[in-house]
Amino acid sequence: MERSRTDSGKRGMRVVVWMVSILAWQAAPAQNQVPQEQILQLSQQFQQVYDGISQQILTPDSATRAFQQVMLGLRAAVSRDSCRVGEADRFVYPLRGQLQRYTIGSRGRGYRANGFDLFDTEVRGSHPAHDLFIRDGDQDNLEDRLGEPVDVLAFTSGVVLAVETEWGPASQMRGGNYIWIYDPCREGLFYYAHNKCVTVAPGQWVKAGEKIAEVGRTGYNAFKERSPTHLHLMFLRITPEGLPKPENTYIWLTGAEVKQ
Repeated sequence: MERSRTDSGKRGMRVVVWMVSILAWQAAPAQNQVPQEQILQLSQQFQQVYDGISQQILTPDSATRAFQQVMLGLRAAVSRDSCRVGEADRFVYPLRGQLQRYTIGSRGRGYRANGFDLFDTEVRGSHPAHDLFIRDGDQDNLEDRLGEPVDVLAFTSGVVLAVETEWGPASQMRGGNYIWIYDPCREGLFYYAHNKCVTVAPGQWVKAGEKIAEVGRTGYNAFKERSPTHLHLMFLRITPEGLPKPENTYIWLTGAEVKQ
C-alpha cells in the first residue's frame, strides 16, 4: 500500500480526540436506511483513526485496536442489508472511457500483498493494489489524445468514509488526495489515491459509475517526474474480527463495465 508519512498541521487535532469519540459511540442495529447523522459520525471516527496511523501518532497495536472498533461498529450499522438492488454484482471500470488492456499496470502483475501492514508505516515492500495509468506524456493531468482530465468513477457502490483534498507538493503524504469508500455488499474498503481533485465528501453514498475524482499526480512519489500519471486502487476485505485483508481486484477490473 502507498502510505502517508508524518505531516504536521491540520490533522493533529482530529486525532487527539479519536478514542473519546469511538468509546462514546454505540452501534445501532443493522437496517436498510442508516441515519445520515450516524453515517457522518462513523466517517469521522474512521478519518481520526486513519490520520492517527498515517501520522504515526498511534502505535501499531493501538491502531489495530482502534481500527477494529470502528470497522465492527461500521459493519453493525451499515450491514449487507444496506446493499442497493442491482448493485451487488456490478463493477464499473474506475477510469472513464479508458480500456483495461491499455491502462492496468503490468497486466495485473504489480499486485503484491505479501508483507502488507496497514498499521505500521515503517513496513515497506508490499503493493496490494493496481495502478491504472492514463496517457499523459507531458504530465499535465490531461489525457493526451483528448486534452481533457480523466474522471475517476466509483468501482462499486458504497459510502465515503474519508477523503484528503488539500495535498500540496510540500507534503510527504504518499497517497496524495485520496478517497476511502466502504462497500457493504463486499464488506470491504476501497482506496483511491493520487487524485487531482476529489468530488465527494465523507458520509456520502455513491453508486458504481458515479464520478468521485479526477486522475492526478498527487502524493509524495506520484508527484515526481519519474512516476507516470495513474490511479492507485486497493481493496481491503474486512475480516470477522474487523481487520483489513488485501484482496486482488484484477478479475473484477478486467470484467468491469467501461463507461463513456
